[in-house]
Amino acid sequence: MGLNFFKNTVLLLVLTIFSCGSSTEKKEQREERKENQVANAKTQDDTLASFGDQEIVVGAEQFQLYSDLLKDKNVGVVANQTSFLESENQHLVDFLISKNVSVKKVFAPEHGFRGTADAGEHVKDGVDSKTGVPLISLYGSNKKPSQEQLKGIDVVIFDIQDVGARFYTYISTLHYVMEACAEAGISVVVLDRPNPNGHYIDGPILEAENQSFVGMHPIPIVHGMTIAEYAKMINGEGWLKNSVRCELSVISMKNYNHKMEYSLPIKPSPNLPNAQSINLYPSLCFFEGTFINAGRGTDMQFQVFGAPSLPASKYNFTYTPQSNEGAKNPKFKGELCYGKDLRNEPKLKKINLKWLIDAYNANGRKKDFFNSFFVKLAGTEKLQQQIEQGLTAEEIRATWKEGLNEFGKVRAKYLLYK
Repeated sequence: MGLNFFKNTVLLLVLTIFSCGSSTEKKEQREERKENQVANAKTQDDTLASFGDQEIVVGAEQFQLYSDLLKDKNVGVVANQTSFLESENQHLVDFLISKNVSVKKVFAPEHGFRGTADAGEHVKDGVDSKTGVPLISLYGSNKKPSQEQLKGIDVVIFDIQDVGARFYTYISTLHYVMEACAEAGISVVVLDRPNPNGHYIDGPILEAENQSFVGMHPIPIVHGMTIAEYAKMINGEGWLKNSVRCELSVISMKNYNHKMEYSLPIKPSPNLPNAQSINLYPSLCFFEGTFINAGRGTDMQFQVFGAPSLPASKYNFTYTPQSNEGAKNPKFKGELCYGKDLRNEPKLKKINLKWLIDAYNANGRKKDFFNSFFVKLAGTEKLQQQIEQGLTAEEIRATWKEGLNEFGKVRAKYLLYK
């Protein structure tokens, strides 16, 4: 009996060792596979972002979820160059037509259907040479679709990549499209896409008296919402004219959250060429309301800033703006500018006011520093006044806290993702 017990004990011990070894090997294999999946997602192919071992699937890619909304309908599409299906290697308009969807009109926002027009440049109506579909500009003689332009349309699809800043005008176009469709009894379908600045909210809240096309709603400069979440907020908060409500459907993304990194596969406008420019845009766009050049007329748009009058002793980076795509007549065209190069700046998680304040104090032209556009961008007169009064960035930021807290409560009601 003692011998049998000894044999059984040894056998059990051997089996346990092999079992543990096998388990450890499987665990290591799982970990290695997961590491490889994550590594593969972070390669040079920036068309998709990683969520664990899964990929973001944007709204446009999920045709099965919105095909019934378009069946036997005359469809209008609000689109630009970012309205692209990576899985099909096709523009949304081309894809819909290939699926026998009756696309009757395409509405184009600022920068046009192909995204090559200057900021602020009027975009003309026309016809898409590839499909023959009529193109209607929403950045020409009218920014809101007219009832005549919507005639014969049953449903409008909105699929445009936003960058999460209040003064980026695609959300203003969204407002006017929703408003016009609500008035005409036309439904709107928003196909959602990631917000590359969705990881934070920051900035002063827009005041009603400073409403314009670069700021239409009482939100901070960085709102931290996707385009579909924002559409839900416009509708839910009664921001459309006469508090009309749009018949709204949204197609959410799969495998997305607000904290994840996302590099846009197609630049959203001519002067936002890469991830760094998009991240710096909410901070550097303030310079558009001053005489400082923010990189327009270079291939470093919204990654550098400068002016001929900034002191070379402090601003030792130099560049000379010239005409290029998206900036036919940039500030200080052909003039040597002294400034800062921010191309290697770490990723921002809040608006940087220090660059603006330092440039104001250093330029020697304080009286001429700001122009009338600055208040529209800021959404309030207070920011310019605070800088002129000599407040520090920290002191200014402290005055935003209450407004941001209140906005956060409103924002929470419309979030589709964590």
